[in-house]
Amino acid sequence: MAHVSIAVNGQTRTADIDPRTLLVDFLRDTLHLTGTHVGCDTSQCGTCVVHVNGMAVKSCAMFTVEADGAVVDTIEGAARVDGSLGVIQQAFQDHHGLQCGFCTPGMVMSAAALLKDIPKPTAAQVRTHLDGNICRCTGYQNIIKAVMAASGQDMPA
Repeated sequence: MAHVSIAVNGQTRTADIDPRTLLVDFLRDTLHLTGTHVGCDTSQCGTCVVHVNGMAVKSCAMFTVEADGAVVDTIEGAARVDGSLGVIQQAFQDHHGLQCGFCTPGMVMSAAALLKDIPKPTAAQVRTHLDGNICRCTGYQNIIKAVMAASGQDMPA
């Protein structure tokens, strides 16, 4: 067993875990934060994206022990303090950037990382940045539109 202490969404969480436990499984099974999804088990789809020390990572490709002492932010921490949707989440709702919603947590977390690094990205930059996230429903156009809106920009014609 390995002992870990991780600040998850602003709250320090400790646990004794099998050292082979993936971060996504720790979040979902140990902490019951089920907004982070498992879509492929091969680090291809991006539904499991979380932020570790401010960087977007695919939590299905990281052992929890690697996050010991880290700050981890999940989709559950993306809402505002009052519980209302965060800016990116609201933009996804307003611009129909989701259909079934399965990819949405990973898309939102990836978009947040992009907007942190590039506050006013071009549509091409959004497309490139979200390349590691797969959506099987939307065709991506409204996702791009939502990210552009979250950055305070309109989608170019």
